[in-house]
Amino acid sequence: MNEMDFYLESIQQLPAIVDRGPDEKENITRTFNEFVDLAHLYESAIEVVKTYLGILDSEFSIKYQRNPIHDIKSRLKSAESIINKLAKKGIALTPDNARRNLLDIAGIRVTCYYISDIYVLAEMLSHRDDFVVIKQKDYIKDPKPSGYRSYHMIINVPVYLAAQKRYAPVEIQIRTIAMDFWASLEHQLRYKTSAAITPEISEELRECAERIAETDIRMQKIYMDINGMD
Repeated sequence: MNEMDFYLESIQQLPAIVDRGPDEKENITRTFNEFVDLAHLYESAIEVVKTYLGILDSEFSIKYQRNPIHDIKSRLKSAESIINKLAKKGIALTPDNARRNLLDIAGIRVTCYYISDIYVLAEMLSHRDDFVVIKQKDYIKDPKPSGYRSYHMIINVPVYLAAQKRYAPVEIQIRTIAMDFWASLEHQLRYKTSAAITPEISEELRECAERIAETDIRMQKIYMDINGMD
């Protein structure tokens, strides 16, 4: 199931949140179509970023005989998740409000081989003329208390539709393979298991993150030594 199919499946609950009244059927149809348009906009924005990252990766391969990107994954937040998040914020449940108030509907996670690759990609994304950086947070230089490390960006991405150009924010997380390994397991332990995470386990996870970060730095140094880089 691709992102759009997943979104359309989750949107089936829309009748539960559309205003009732004599024009209920018309309201449901209109809101459904607006959510479909919203999904298309964000899925298109994801494709714009993924295409650009693919171009950068190919250029590095040609110029430097190596690829900085190991993997790219994307996700489109489900209609259910959007509705729940707007409800928690006390915001009316409309597609337009979702677009205006939520910055994480579209997400991309990029895994790189080395820490230096992260900053190269972040700089390239920041300096593209038609991308607008909304927010940046460096959790590599300033890790979260849990030990989590990654470089986060939210970029407003232009999407050229048949009749107009529209912008949609895309949340981008860039991390090394090692950082992704830790983050994936930590997330699974915290949110996918029924067992409680004790302070002792939290500290052990943080220590694992520190050791993985040290390994990242050592692997970067080995790479630079082999290639005669300062």
